[in-house]
Amino acid sequence: MPDSKRYAEDESECTVVLERYNTVLDELFAGADVYVITPLWTTEAEVPPSQAVTGYWQSLLVEDDPDPAFRTYCHLFVARRPWRRGCIDDLLRDIADDKVAGVLITDTRLLRIHHPYDGGADAFLATSEERDRVRERHADWLSRHPLGL
Repeated sequence: MPDSKRYAEDESECTVVLERYNTVLDELFAGADVYVITPLWTTEAEVPPSQAVTGYWQSLLVEDDPDPAFRTYCHLFVARRPWRRGCIDDLLRDIADDKVAGVLITDTRLLRIHHPYDGGADAFLATSEERDRVRERHADWLSRHPLGL
């Protein structure tokens, strides 16, 4: 967001957020298929029945506490889709509003990963040169905070 603002306060600011997400996603994935990986955290090892058939990939034990009530599992769901601008805007809007977290968008070879979150996004690219080019193209979008936050 302009001025390093974290959350959009109105529809015009939300439009800016979606435009920025989609611009970078287009640069990374235009004309390619992507995986959209969405996590669901629970205290149960079993996948919730309502989620079991919608692109379930795998479950990970994230916090192995001796007390089962405090164990945390991350169930991962994957959808493969051709990338086109705007195709995941509803999900991106939920991410920007901090309703969903931990989503990854990646090419099918896992060479480029885009991790959007409330207040920004991280891009993990195949080479440091590619990373630097993307960073330079969008330098005016970066936080002005000394730590980059």
